[in-house]
Amino acid sequence: MARRASPLWTFFITATALFMVSLDNLVVTMALPVIRLDLGASLSDLEWTVNAYTLTFAALLLMGAALGDRFGRRRMFTIGLAVFTIGSACAALSPSSGTLILARALQGLGGAITMPLTLTILSDAISAEKRPLALGAWGGIGGLAVAVGPVVGGAITQGVSWHWIFWVNVPIGIVAILFAHFRLSESRAPGRSLDLRGVALASLGLFGIVWGVTHGNGRGWTDGEVLGAIAAGVAFIAFFLVWEARAAEPILPLQLFRRRASVVANGVSFLMSFGMFGSIFLLSQYFQIVQGLNPLDAGLRILPWTATPVIVAPIAGWASGRIGGRPILAAGLALQGIGLGWIAALISTSVPYSSLVPAFVVSGAGMGLFFAPIANVVLSAVPREDEGKASGANNTIRELGGVFGIAVLAAIFSGTGSYATPQTYVDGLIPGVWVGAAVVALGAALALALPAATAKLRGVERPARAAAIEGQIAA
Repeated sequence: MARRASPLWTFFITATALFMVSLDNLVVTMALPVIRLDLGASLSDLEWTVNAYTLTFAALLLMGAALGDRFGRRRMFTIGLAVFTIGSACAALSPSSGTLILARALQGLGGAITMPLTLTILSDAISAEKRPLALGAWGGIGGLAVAVGPVVGGAITQGVSWHWIFWVNVPIGIVAILFAHFRLSESRAPGRSLDLRGVALASLGLFGIVWGVTHGNGRGWTDGEVLGAIAAGVAFIAFFLVWEARAAEPILPLQLFRRRASVVANGVSFLMSFGMFGSIFLLSQYFQIVQGLNPLDAGLRILPWTATPVIVAPIAGWASGRIGGRPILAAGLALQGIGLGWIAALISTSVPYSSLVPAFVVSGAGMGLFFAPIANVVLSAVPREDEGKASGANNTIRELGGVFGIAVLAAIFSGTGSYATPQTYVDGLIPGVWVGAAVVALGAALALALPAATAKLRGVERPARAAAIEGQIAA
C-alpha cells in the first residue's frame, strides 16, 4: 500500500528545496569580487560562475518534470537534491575558477531536476480547497529567496568566507534528502517518453552561443573559435526546432507559440531577464570594487531593489486579474527601464548612495509589477491542459534571458572598461546598464502588443496556478 504524505511535511520539504535552489541564482553575486581576487578569476570566469548554473538549469529545466513522471517523482526529487548537494560541496572545495564553474554546472543540473518537481509533488499532496493557500505560499518563498539572496551571500562572505555560500547547502540538502525519502509519497505518470534528443540539441546549441558571446571580447569577434561556436550553436538550435516539430512527445511543444499572447509573454520575459539580471550582475560588484564596501554592506545596499517586488507583486497580481495584464506589464517594464536609465545617468565613482535609492526602488517596483501579470498571461494564453508545459517553457526562456543578458552586458563592459581602477569599472558599467535599460524598454513596447483582455483569470484554480508560476518567475 502506497504511503500517503502529510501535506504539512510535503510543504516543508518542497519549500526548503525551492528556497535553496532559488537562493543560488543570486547568492553568489556579492561574492564575485572576493572570488575574483581569491581564485585569480577573469571577467569571463565570473560570468561562467553565474552562467554555468543558470544555463544548465535553463537547458534541463523542462526535463525535470518528465524524469519524475517516468521514474517516480519522489525518487527523482531526491536524486536532484543529492546532485545539487554534491555540486555545492564541490563548489565549496574548488581550488580554481575552472573547478568552481564545473561545480556550479552540477548544481544547475540538480536544481533543474528538483525545481519543477517541488510544484508537482506539492500539488499532488494538497487537497483542492487548500491548494490556493499552499501554492501561494510556495510562490512567496521563491520570491523571498530572490530578495534575500544578495544579503545572505554578502553576510556569509563577509562573516566567514565565500566557500560557506556553498557549504551551507550541504547540511540542509542532506536533511532534506532524508525527509524526502521517509516523508514523501511516490507518484508517477507511466508511459511518458523522454525527449533526450531535444534536450541534447537544445543544450549544445545554447552552450555554443553563450560560449561564443562570452569569449568574443577576449579572443576577438573575428576569432575562428568564437565564430565557429556561435555558428554551431545556431545550427543546433535550428535542428532542435525541426526535431521538436516532429517529435511525438516534444520537450518544448511548438504549438504553444502559435498564439500571439504566448509569443509576446515569452518575448517580454526574455527581454526583462536580459536587461535586468545582466545589469544586476554588473551593479552587484559596483559597491565593492568602486566604493570599497564589504560584501554584507554591498548586499544590504541592493536590498531596496530586490525586496520591493515582494511588496508590490501581490498588489499587481490582484489588479491583473481584474484589468488584464497588458497595462500592468507595460508599466512594470517601463519603470524598470526608467530605473536602470536613472542609475546609468547617476552612477559615478563618488555618487552618494542616497541618490541611487529612489532608482533602485523604481526598478524593484517595476519588477514587482512584472512578476504577477506575466504569470496570468502565461496561463491565459494556452488551454488548461497545456498550462504545465507553458509555464516550463516560460521559465526556461526567462532563465536564458538572464544568461544572455549577463554574457552580452559583460562583453560591453569589457569592451569599454575593466577591473583595473574604480574609474575604469564605472567606464564599463555605464554603457552596460544603458543597454540593459534599452532592452527592458523594448520589452515595455512589446508588452503593448498583448491582446487587451489577456491575463484576466479564468476559473477558480487560476489564482493558485498563477501564484505558483509567479514564484517560479521570481526565482
